Amino acid sequence: MTNEQHGRLAELNARVKQDLDYLNYPAANWSKPVTTADGQPVSDVVIIGGGMCGMVAWLALTRAGIANLRIVDRARKGQEGPWVTFARMETLRSPKNLLGPALGMASLTFRAWYTACFGEAAWETLFRIPRPMWMDYLKWYREVLSIPVENDTHVTRVRPREDGLLELEIAGGSKPSIVTRKLVLATGREGLGMKRHTSWAHSADDIDFEALKAKRVVVIGVGASAVDNAAEALESDAGEVRLLARRKEMPTVNKLMGIGSYGVTAGFARIDAEWRWRIMDYSVKQQTPAPHNSTLRVSRHPNAFFHFDCAIGSMREEGGEVVITTKKGRIFRTDFVILGTGFTVDPLSRDELAPYQDRIACWDDRYTPPAGEENAGLGRFPWLDDDFSFTEKEPGTAPWLKDIHCFNYGASISIGKVSGDIPAISEGALWLARGIAASLFIRDVDYHWEALLAYEKPELDGSEWTDADAPEPAHRTA
Repeated sequence: MTNEQHGRLAELNARVKQDLDYLNYPAANWSKPVTTADGQPVSDVVIIGGGMCGMVAWLALTRAGIANLRIVDRARKGQEGPWVTFARMETLRSPKNLLGPALGMASLTFRAWYTACFGEAAWETLFRIPRPMWMDYLKWYREVLSIPVENDTHVTRVRPREDGLLELEIAGGSKPSIVTRKLVLATGREGLGMKRHTSWAHSADDIDFEALKAKRVVVIGVGASAVDNAAEALESDAGEVRLLARRKEMPTVNKLMGIGSYGVTAGFARIDAEWRWRIMDYSVKQQTPAPHNSTLRVSRHPNAFFHFDCAIGSMREEGGEVVITTKKGRIFRTDFVILGTGFTVDPLSRDELAPYQDRIACWDDRYTPPAGEENAGLGRFPWLDDDFSFTEKEPGTAPWLKDIHCFNYGASISIGKVSGDIPAISEGALWLARGIAASLFIRDVDYHWEALLAYEKPELDGSEWTDADAPEPAHRTA
């Protein structure tokens, strides 16, 4: 950065601090202090995930006066989330002017940071946000807000305790377990599922693309992640890359853009289950196309080939190569396969939630879709309350589930896309903070009642008025 850029960024940092000060930040902590029976400290909230979702959740909770919280991430500092790990697109899909995790503060937007670093003229010519630059913005966001993410902290198990608290086990045994009243799973796109995984690589795996030089590569799928991984392989000089799509033609319309509005964000969670299911089922089955520039990134290579109507029948290793047979009998032979087939969402697949995974209510436990709208994948999404908390499949069998909040992609069908995607993440964070604050207040209402009764700080000291009916003081006689 030049001296001028450093100066502008310093001015922005000061503006953020001032804006927060004007918003009375940080708010005074109001929650009841809690310890275990043996005096161990207890957090009000622990957030798992120090990426975009986790950090905006931390800010919303802090602004709500919940100060006794921790935020942890298993990744090294600067490696949180997908942006510089398994995400491989050149630019974000989201338009550059979306507000993202700014939580209503203009000084916290990507635009404010970008123009401070590169100037207004550069902003005007910017098409989309380069993916690594989004991570640079999030690093600044963490720094300017002094968010205390505890990196290299991998929660391997969440255990409900007899005293009603949750205990988080940490991998490796080098750090003590964490006890908390509330848990937020801010774990992103893969936050309630597993990668669809075989002995071949998934698009979200750590792939050695340099090893694919001169190799034949097949990518299953033509969605955004499939196209991005195909482009990486081509740019690493793969011999050929073939993308196999089960559809007969390339999807071209991003259907959810047709109703994108604040109305959808605000109202989705309040419409009937039938409508939520219908909208999500329709959008999933239509499939979201890869962005225009991402697709061109692949097709400009003469050794890239798109194949349609190629639903996979089987894959097998044979003589040092992978043999793929489509359901129509077409055969492709290749050296390496990348599965660009997305993620599953299923609470029962997460080791952290064992051994009570099967007590979590999912959509297929609560809702039976009409004929033509069956969707096994959507059925495994958790059925959440409006504060993102899990619900019990059978009431009374797992009451602690109300204290685990699913602030990740798994909330999409219950509450909408407000806990993973950039456009409405601030709205989701505000709802989350409001829900957690309400839950803690209601749980401790006796404590707050006693505080009300005990409050004796006077506003007036008696010098501000005169009682007109008070007897006049007796006059002294000499």
